[in-house]
Amino acid sequence: MKKVVLITGASAGIGMETAKFLKQNGYIVYGAARRIDRLKALEQSGIKTLMIDVTKDESMIKGVQQIIDAEGRIDVLVNNAGFGSYGAVEDVTMDDARYQLEVNVIGAMRMTQLVLPYMRKQHYGKIINISSIGGKIATPFGGWYHASKFAIEGLSDSLRNEVRPFGIDVIVIEPGGIKSEWGGIAMDSLAKVSGDTAYKDTVARMGKSFREVDGKMPGPEMIAKLIKKGIEAGKPETRYSAGYMAKPALFFRRILSDRLMDKMMLAQMK
Repeated sequence: MKKVVLITGASAGIGMETAKFLKQNGYIVYGAARRIDRLKALEQSGIKTLMIDVTKDESMIKGVQQIIDAEGRIDVLVNNAGFGSYGAVEDVTMDDARYQLEVNVIGAMRMTQLVLPYMRKQHYGKIINISSIGGKIATPFGGWYHASKFAIEGLSDSLRNEVRPFGIDVIVIEPGGIKSEWGGIAMDSLAKVSGDTAYKDTVARMGKSFREVDGKMPGPEMIAKLIKKGIEAGKPETRYSAGYMAKPALFFRRILSDRLMDKMMLAQMK
């Protein structure tokens, strides 16, 4: 029986590439996004699409029910919807901070709540939470984004041991740098929020550093392959990482003190 996969945030980047890759490999794929007009490329690939806004409960409930009505099951949920709201902690408004957490954390966990009853009933399921190396390492100006990804890491650890007895796996994916629209949006946010404040000099250095490495980042298909690996593993690892600087960054985070990690990170922004 073909596995049924629901992917949020499928309108671009990792979500879109994962939807296409899993469809090519025999899965029944539902690609969901708030911007339904941007899902036409998926429809042309034979992928089923639906509108889900992870900040609106009614939208999430309706989307999950549509899949259950059509397929009778959801085997895999890929919680990919998210974005990076960048700016100095002092400068980011509380409304923007709340929205960052609403999309990246609350939305993912509400989607998880909605699919778990069906996964428990069939005694099988895979919850794939797209975190980031930014869920282990925090750079300047990404405070609220990092808060959201650190939260996803902790929630995933709790959830993993809660649902294991029901035959459900929880897998965290930690991408490093990946070529997508995410980085440009984050840097635009940074410039808008803190580009003309007391932090403007450091912001300019960070923007320059990002532009210098942008061309070195691999495409999102690397993460799509990692997600497939996790889905198909009988005993999946709890975490998978890939992407620009992912392995070295996580390695140094494990062995260095906070002070040394700070120095290394700031040295990249000179």
